[in-house]
Amino acid sequence: MSSYGAAKTVIAPATRAIWPLRVEGTHHIPRQGPVILAANHLSNIDPLFIGVAVPRQVVFIAKRELFAEGNVAQRAFTRALRAIGQLSIDRHPGQSSREAMEESLRVLKEGTAFGIFPEGTRSPDGRLHRGQTGLAWLALSSGAPVVPVALSGTNRILPAGARLPAFRRIGVRFGPPVDLSAWAGEAGRARSRRAATDAVMAAIQRLSGQEQVPRFAASVKDDRTRGQRS
Repeated sequence: MSSYGAAKTVIAPATRAIWPLRVEGTHHIPRQGPVILAANHLSNIDPLFIGVAVPRQVVFIAKRELFAEGNVAQRAFTRALRAIGQLSIDRHPGQSSREAMEESLRVLKEGTAFGIFPEGTRSPDGRLHRGQTGLAWLALSSGAPVVPVALSGTNRILPAGARLPAFRRIGVRFGPPVDLSAWAGEAGRARSRRAATDAVMAAIQRLSGQEQVPRFAASVKDDRTRGQRS
C-alpha cells in the first residue's frame, strides 16, 4: 500500500466519524487517467474533504494559507492534509502563476486526479465568484475532463475566531464532466478560456445552489478590507 493509501485508511474513517459526509456522484470521476476536479472554495480545509470523498489520490495546488499553523484545530487539519499528500505542488515565493500552471499541467500529463479551486481564494461571503481562467488553460491544454465539485458546510466548521471546530454534516457533490469541446484547441485564446471557465463555474453553481456573482473573490475581499480600515 502507498503512503497515501495508508494515511487515507486512518484519516478517512476519522474524518467521516467527526463530520458525517454526504457524498454524491463519485461515478462521474474516471477511475484512472488525468481529470480536473474543479470545486467551489468555502474553507481552507476543503481539500481534506475532497481527498476523503474521492476514491483515488488527488493533488492540489497548495497555497501557503491552506496549511495554517495557528491554533490546535488548524494544526490538526494541516497534519491531515499533509498526510494525504496535499502539499504536492507548493507555490513558492516569486513563482509566477504561469509557472504554477505549467507544473500543474505536468502533473496532469502523468495521469493524476488534480484538484483546483477556480475562484482562486476562499469565498468571503458564501457566494460563488468568478472563476480564474487558468482552469480552462489547464483543461484545454491537457485535454483532461473537468468534473465540477460542490462542497457545502465546510465554512461552518472553523469560522473566524473559533478555537475548536464545530461538528457539522458536510456535503460533497460531483457532477458529470463539463463539455468543453466548443473550445478544443483554443487554450491560447483569452475569450475561449473565459467562456470555458464560465461554463465550468455554471456547472459548479448548479450543484452547489450558491448565488453566483460576476466578481473575483479576491476583489470582494479587498473591498471588505478597505471598508474595515475606513
